[in-house]
Amino acid sequence: MLYESTRGGGEAITSAEAIKRGIAADGGLYVPREYVKISPEEIQALIPMSYQERAKFILKGYLDDFTPDELSDCVDKAYNTRKFSSEDIAPVALLNDSLNILELWRGPTCAFKDMALQILPHFLVKAMRKTGEKDEIVILVATSGDTGKAALEGFADVEGTRIIVFYPENGVSEVQKRQMVTQEGNNVLVFGVEGNFDDTQTGVKQIFTDETVLAKMKEKGLKFSSANSINWGRLVPQIVYYFSAYADMVKQGRITFGEKINFVVPTGNFGNILAGYYAMKMGLPVNRMICASNDNKVLTDFIHTGVYDRRRDFVRTVSPSMDILISSNLERLIYELSGRDAERVSRWMAQLRNEGCYDVGPAVHRLLNEHFWGGWSNQEETLKTIECVYRDYGYVCDTHTAVGIDVYDKYVITTGDLTPTVMVSTASPFKFNASVCKALSMDCNDDEFVLLKKLSEKTGLPVPDGLKDLESKPVRHNRVCRKDQMKDVVMEALGL
Repeated sequence: MLYESTRGGGEAITSAEAIKRGIAADGGLYVPREYVKISPEEIQALIPMSYQERAKFILKGYLDDFTPDELSDCVDKAYNTRKFSSEDIAPVALLNDSLNILELWRGPTCAFKDMALQILPHFLVKAMRKTGEKDEIVILVATSGDTGKAALEGFADVEGTRIIVFYPENGVSEVQKRQMVTQEGNNVLVFGVEGNFDDTQTGVKQIFTDETVLAKMKEKGLKFSSANSINWGRLVPQIVYYFSAYADMVKQGRITFGEKINFVVPTGNFGNILAGYYAMKMGLPVNRMICASNDNKVLTDFIHTGVYDRRRDFVRTVSPSMDILISSNLERLIYELSGRDAERVSRWMAQLRNEGCYDVGPAVHRLLNEHFWGGWSNQEETLKTIECVYRDYGYVCDTHTAVGIDVYDKYVITTGDLTPTVMVSTASPFKFNASVCKALSMDCNDDEFVLLKKLSEKTGLPVPDGLKDLESKPVRHNRVCRKDQMKDVVMEALGL
């Protein structure tokens, strides 16, 4: 399997090379030249398998330059009960007759990013060896909250790598921030940015392609790569849990084999839902991908109109990991929907950068609406959803999952579609405990670390291991910079 840039520059490369580079030299994202096809018989064979066995089967098609033993080693080191609190790794819980919850937050940092970032470091180390890489790899990350800690956890003290994480100083929860700034590891650095996530992400992208920085890094024997979902090695493991959820639904008797299902995905950067799109194109029986947004509803508007327009006020919400106006992974989707027209994609991305918007036109918009439905939930609706789900089902969900459940309700009301549906749950409720406690009418005057215990007492659920005793851990990273200082910070950190 060869990979090419969404903007057409450079030669086709192997998966190992794509994972090592992270982003193409022309600023585009690497995509496979073709979809791996999974037959109905092969999907049926996944049903009795463990999550690890399913992962090995799905991944081998896209990472065919990795040997079976190499893939097995990556999977077994990433997905095990030492790191995940469920033997199923990504269990599916029943909420009601039509809605099921895919719990992707059973990993060490209590967020769905663990599903990819526990395995990416192993991919990268093997990719470096396979390509004969002698330079040290610098992982550069922009995070809206969850990717940062998951990447830090995955790459801490990994030989041949360094990792630098930037997060919006006032755009993450206190728990998220504390997880990052207390991170141990001799190869890790963490910086807050005075700005929002889009400022942070734009700054990181500019550093990736800055010729001055790249030239100095070459002199020092350093190369950039990414742990964001712009890296194919971050995105491809996410395809696995869509197939796994379907197999579990059949196994548990909630659907019959071959029956189509919907997926609801709360998303800001579009990576999580894009993995579901790839699963569908590979042959998974999917009826509709339902894209759920918060008040920063740029994706909802795009799905409805075909116009992507970031020229709007940025809203800080109770679902901060979705507080995004520039959805990087959407570039991969419009590349596919435009017939892999790199010239048009390059033009649209230039328009987004220079003018703040682009219009994909009626043909691409029509294809978009064949597969996706978009909706959004405001903050009041999000909190009310948490309350109602707990009252009606005794299930505690976080704010991002609540956005998805509210959007799903609106989808059913709008379309009348009662197709069996999987809600992709992206974080533990304990990770955003202040908002969850508020939704459950609890006393919220305490800080988030006290509220962890109060939420546990209220619901009878244990505080996840990854969030215990955070307040007592020493702060190791406390530097904050302006967005225009990010390049200088990176150069200083790398001794350039």
